[in-house]
Amino acid sequence: MRTASGLITELCYLPPHFDAKDAGDPAAATAVAQLQAYCEDADYRFDLPLKQAGTDFQKTVWGAISSIPRGSVRTYGELARHIGSAPRAVGQACGANWFPIVVPCHRVTSAAGLGGFANSDDPNGYLLGIKRWLLAHEGSSEYAWQQTTLL
Repeated sequence: MRTASGLITELCYLPPHFDAKDAGDPAAATAVAQLQAYCEDADYRFDLPLKQAGTDFQKTVWGAISSIPRGSVRTYGELARHIGSAPRAVGQACGANWFPIVVPCHRVTSAAGLGGFANSDDPNGYLLGIKRWLLAHEGSSEYAWQQTTLL
């Protein structure tokens, strides 16, 4: 996580070999507390001081992603049709998401399966493992069988 001037400027998933650090400032401490609350309750709603980021198109995609209910998924194609775009462009905007988990891009999948996550499509990588965990945590029955114990 990165912060500046009391705002969260980026959230990211670090590989498991990174050690945890102290929050460092009030914005980071707030984010840590809210992330822990989400891990305990998938219905938790984030209310974080996020720095504005992204192009107008990315913001449109991220807004559409944010409207996907917990426990549900949409495909890149479904979102593309909804906003009048192309699936690849939606996928690129998902990968450019500065605030994953808060803007729940893990709820976007390919038509043929899980799809990518955080610009990774390695089926055995830790990032897709996180996506599987998040979907299972939120009750997405289609992916619950793939649940991993990452957190």
